[in-house]
Amino acid sequence: MYKTTYKKTKILATLGPASNTLETIEGLIKAGANMFRLNFSHGTHEYHSETLKNIRTAMDNLDVTIAVLQDISGPKVRIGELKEQFELFAGDEITFVKNEIIGYKESDKKYVVSTNYPELLDKVKKDEYIYLYDGTIRAKVIEIGNEVKAVIENHGLLSSKKGINFPNTVIDIDVITKKDEEDIAWGVKNKVDYFAISFVQNKEDMLNARRLLGDYKGKLIAKIEKFDAVENIDEIIKVSDGIMVARGDLGIEVPYYEVPTIQKKLIKKANEACIPVITATQMLLSMTHNERATRAEISDVANAVLDGTDVVMLSEESAVGVDPVNTVETMAKIIAKTEEIYPYDKHDKLSYHDNFDVIQGTATKLADDIGAKGIISLTSSGLSGRKISRYRPKTNIYMFSHQRRVLNPMCGLWGVEPIAKIKEAGASRMIQVMLRKLEEKGYLDKQGTYIATFGYPVGQPGSTNTIKILTPAEMNYYLNLEKKPKKKK
Repeated sequence: MYKTTYKKTKILATLGPASNTLETIEGLIKAGANMFRLNFSHGTHEYHSETLKNIRTAMDNLDVTIAVLQDISGPKVRIGELKEQFELFAGDEITFVKNEIIGYKESDKKYVVSTNYPELLDKVKKDEYIYLYDGTIRAKVIEIGNEVKAVIENHGLLSSKKGINFPNTVIDIDVITKKDEEDIAWGVKNKVDYFAISFVQNKEDMLNARRLLGDYKGKLIAKIEKFDAVENIDEIIKVSDGIMVARGDLGIEVPYYEVPTIQKKLIKKANEACIPVITATQMLLSMTHNERATRAEISDVANAVLDGTDVVMLSEESAVGVDPVNTVETMAKIIAKTEEIYPYDKHDKLSYHDNFDVIQGTATKLADDIGAKGIISLTSSGLSGRKISRYRPKTNIYMFSHQRRVLNPMCGLWGVEPIAKIKEAGASRMIQVMLRKLEEKGYLDKQGTYIATFGYPVGQPGSTNTIKILTPAEMNYYLNLEKKPKKKK
């Protein structure tokens, strides 16, 4: 059994060619990874099935709980094929046509290309901007109609199938493609924990994704990477199980200097709504090729932690980087050091949503006030984990459930350590089992004091109504409690 390093902010590592073997996945877990991302913009179902098998084998080998996030690719807008790479300069003119063609150079300083979403050309207005190659080339629209003409405003190289962004245009297209539907069906079949939905624009996009899950209780993460998603964030949060601050495309869709303040705003809103938030994209990008992170990247991770993010994410750094394990280890060290100055009191003023909030908020305050070694909680739905995490207690949070499917997603909650699945029983017996599991894993300090929360009736979501202080003497009592012999009939 491997004892995980306790830290409160979680790490989501993307798996890819550099990291999808069993040996490397085990190394990533030991280095501090709590969740793994399967990027469905790349790879076949067979490829991802093999990676998922390795994740679950690693979980069994190390006796740890890990969450799996399936990132749904969504409708990536791209230019079509080009006859050759274009070197574009300020003042060049580029024409977007609706019919599918192989892009070509029409004459000196004039180019013609197509796009995989030609209907978007009808939505573009004069003087709006189009960004090419993931934001590296900027073009201003000068003429609309059956074709759209734009003037290039900066130098850049453009090759086939590169991404297009319309930061001023409400594109209003289905964010779930036919491929996405098939990918989500794969995720349901293989019981992934989280589904990240790309290019979300409004709550309807998330509700449509929810319908595709059917009866499966998977968690939906809204990737906030479009300007209209930022504008509609409140309605999106209400129908989502979490959000991701996807700073890559977001940095193209909105002015780049607004991204830091938007990040802070989104994290605060997620904290208030009691849902997890992931901060993503280019956090330790230089480590894709280098052994060490830049000082700016280190500060970026630290600031996301201090903002209150639940999770920080690695993309290409862990998927195709030179040393994924070193990268995760670096991120874990940054988190651990930053959490020494974490502003725990920033969540003291959160308003209660319901009576359940009052119970969990009181439990976390009590734990901090008496210097408890941990909060031990039993949950049937995972809601208790979210509620306790919301108040950011200084002490450790150890979660148990009667169902394995409830435990895994809690790897994405700040400060929560999902421990084990336990059978239903009376309160005394369940306290005993929870304490023994903590002892087995090396988490239990028998000389310390713990707070336990659970509810009656057992197994009812949202029924937490009991807070119990476990002193060393009481823990000794429960640990040595013998089963009562069955009465003879």
